[in-house]
Amino acid sequence: MRTGFELHHPPQRHHRPVEASAAGAINPEGGTLGERLKLRMERLGSLVVMTGKVAMRAVSPPFSLSSLIYQVEALGVRSLPIALLTATFAGLVISLQFGFFLGRFGVQYTVGRVVVLTLFRELSPVLIALTVGARVGSGIAAELGSMTVTEQVDAIRALGADPLRKLVVPRVLACLILMPALTVLADVIGMVAGALVVNAQYGITFHLFFQGALDTVFMGDFVSGVVKGFVFGGIVGLVGCFKGLTVEGGTEGVGRATTQTVAITSVSVCLADFFITKITLYL
Repeated sequence: MRTGFELHHPPQRHHRPVEASAAGAINPEGGTLGERLKLRMERLGSLVVMTGKVAMRAVSPPFSLSSLIYQVEALGVRSLPIALLTATFAGLVISLQFGFFLGRFGVQYTVGRVVVLTLFRELSPVLIALTVGARVGSGIAAELGSMTVTEQVDAIRALGADPLRKLVVPRVLACLILMPALTVLADVIGMVAGALVVNAQYGITFHLFFQGALDTVFMGDFVSGVVKGFVFGGIVGLVGCFKGLTVEGGTEGVGRATTQTVAITSVSVCLADFFITKITLYL
C-alpha cells in the first residue's frame, strides 16, 4: 500500500522455526535483530521523507483553512479539560514541594521565583506534551489507521487528491498551533494555582509571589517553553500521521500503531527536551 512515501520491508521468511523465541513472539515483525534494526532505520528514513513532503505542501497552495480550523477544534478544544487539570495539579504540587524545601533554608519567600521559572522553562511544555500530546497523537494514529485499513486513503488517491495534503498537513499544522497555545495556558493556570496554594499553606501573599516571579523570569524563559511546545507539537503530529498511514495487519495493526505512537512520542519528547534545553539554556 503506497502512502505518498516509500516504506520498504525486509524479505519475509517463509520457513520459520517452530520454536519461536520470546522476543519473536512479542514482536510481530519477527526476523533477526539485524533485520528489525534495518526495518526501523528504513521507517525513520520514511518519516524524514514524509516530513519534508509535508513541509513543502504546508507552504504551497492550495490551502484548506476550513480543514485546519476543524482539526484545531477536534484536537485542541476537546483537549482543554486534560490540559487544565494537568496544569492545575502541576502548579499545586510543585508549589507545595518548593515551599516546604525552601522553608528549610529560610528563603520560603522566594517560592514564586522558583515555581514560575520551573513552569515556564520545563514543566508546562513537557507535561502538556506527554499528556495532551499522547491523547492527540494516538487519536490521529487511530483515525488515519482506520482509514488506511479500510482503503479510504487509496480512494482519496484514486480520486486524484493528495493524501498528505488532505489528511496530514491540517493535522500537523493544528498540532503546531495547539501545543504552544496550550503551553502558555498551562503557564498561566499553573502559576495561579501555585500562588493560591502557597498563600493558603504558607501564608505567602499574592503580591510577594508574583513580584518575585516578575523579578526573576525573563522573556527568554517564556520563549524557551513556547519553542519546546512548537517542537513537541510537530513531533506529535508527524509521528501520529506516519504510524496511521503505515498501518499493517488490519484492526489489530491499528491498535498496535496507536500504542506505538504513544511510546514513540513520549521518548521523542524527552530527547527533544534535552537538546532544546541545551540550546535555549542561556536565552
